[in-house]
Amino acid sequence: MAVSGSTNFEIDVTEYIEEAFERCGLEVRTGYDLKTAKRSLNLMLAEWANRGLNQWTITQRTQALTKDDGEYSLNTDVIDILSMSVLRDGTYLSMARISRDSYLNIPNKTTSGRPNQFFLDRQITPNLKIWPVPENATDVLYYDALTRIDDADEQTNTLKIPFRFYPCLAAGLAYYISIKRAPNKVQLLKAVYEEEFERAMTEDRDRSSFQVAPSLDYYAVY
Repeated sequence: MAVSGSTNFEIDVTEYIEEAFERCGLEVRTGYDLKTAKRSLNLMLAEWANRGLNQWTITQRTQALTKDDGEYSLNTDVIDILSMSVLRDGTYLSMARISRDSYLNIPNKTTSGRPNQFFLDRQITPNLKIWPVPENATDVLYYDALTRIDDADEQTNTLKIPFRFYPCLAAGLAYYISIKRAPNKVQLLKAVYEEEFERAMTEDRDRSSFQVAPSLDYYAVY
C-alpha cells in the first residue's frame, strides 16, 4: 500500500468547532453555534498564554535605542520577555531582568551608560524600562518575546499552532463548549483536555542540556 507522502494536514476554525461539538454529542446547527464556539476558542487561546511557555510563540525582536531615553513602548502582542541583550560594537552583552520594586528603588534613573538591566511593565501596551539610560543612539536591544497566538477571526482561518497541539486544541474546545451545552460531559472532557495539554507541553520543551551542581560556598574547611 502506498503512503500519501503528504504532511500538510491542517484544520480550520469551522472544522475544530465541528469536532468539538461532536465530542459533546452535539451538532452545529445555527450561526450562533459558530459564534459562541469561536468566542470560546479565543478565550481558550488566552488561557494557554497563562499556562506557561509556548515555544512556537517566541520571536526575536529588536529595539533601536535613543540617547538618554530609558522607556520604550512595545507591541501589544508581547506577553513577556524571556531574555535580553544589548548589541554594541558587534558584541552581544547580556542584560539582567529586575523586579518592579528594584527598578523603583534605583536612586537616579537618569544615569547614563551602557544599559545592563531591564524591567518590563506588563501593561496593555507593554512598557520596557532600561537602566542605565543609553549613552548613545547606536546600541540595539535584542530580546526574545513571548507573543500572543493569532486570534480565530474567521471561520475559514487556520490557527498558527504546531500540528502536535491539534489534539489539545480540539479537546480543549470540546471542554469549553461542554460547560455551556453538555454539562454531563464536563468532567470527562476536562480530563481529556488536561491530559492532551500535558502531553503537548511535555513535547514542547527546550531540550538543551541542564546541569545542577551544589554550592560549596558555605562549607567550612578544617
